[in-house]
Amino acid sequence: QVQVVESVGGLVQPGGSLRLSCAASGSIFSIVAMGWYRQAPGKQRDFVARMFSGGNINYADSVKGRFTISRDNAKNTVYLQMDSLKPEDTAVYYCQIQLSRRTYWGQGTQVTVTS
Repeated sequence: QVQVVESVGGLVQPGGSLRLSCAASGSIFSIVAMGWYRQAPGKQRDFVARMFSGGNINYADSVKGRFTISRDNAKNTVYLQMDSLKPEDTAVYYCQIQLSRRTYWGQGTQVTVTS
């Protein structure tokens, strides 16, 4: 089994910053990629950012230049640094851990951007 634990999100003003973390533990043999998705109320879950084990990184157009994904391989932990936050970034953020045979999700953490 694999456990995926996300940090607590928070409430931040527009233009502010927030960093999320996600740690994977358990029977982890080969991580293909670690990434983040988000789901706003009444909307589908959307891709935010992803980092492959080989180093390639993808970002959604809506967050390019504002969000930065990084990873600590020794700790099987992925981070999402979110800067210049906007109200439209408000959502539940989910961590995704992609292994060679299965994908795991975190429990989700709320990020609210409001003045």
